[in-house]
Amino acid sequence: MLNNVSVMGRLTADPELRHTTNNISVTSFTVAVPRSFVRAGEERQTDFIDAVAWRNSAEFICRYFKKGQMIALTGAIQTRMYTDRDGKNRKAVEIVVANAFFTESRAPASADAKAPYAPDPAVYDDASFSAGAADDFIVIADDDDLPF
Repeated sequence: MLNNVSVMGRLTADPELRHTTNNISVTSFTVAVPRSFVRAGEERQTDFIDAVAWRNSAEFICRYFKKGQMIALTGAIQTRMYTDRDGKNRKAVEIVVANAFFTESRAPASADAKAPYAPDPAVYDDASFSAGAADDFIVIADDDDLPF
């Protein structure tokens, strides 16, 4: 049997960390996932998929993800029956998260954010860089004397 699912979408709300009576971390959240197929003349449909994460995955998601952020999840589909407040039997279908992944680069927090790495010009002289090459690459002399 196989029960694997992968989805990528945006969080519809900030995930909130809760704990069970046994102090196990858990969070439930919904991911908005646009459908890939769009019929001519119609707007793109979006599915709202419920997910639950436990333990370290729950803590990771609550710490690093916020409403509107893109998230990728892998896990398994789980169904469960429950009785709502009105006494009606209901069925819940959700992803039980095994892994969560970042899908977007992080924007700098402020204008004072640290710039990308650049080598110290006092350490490398101008001859060690070729014109037009990225500053973090050093040109190595090509003397065709390979050790193998």
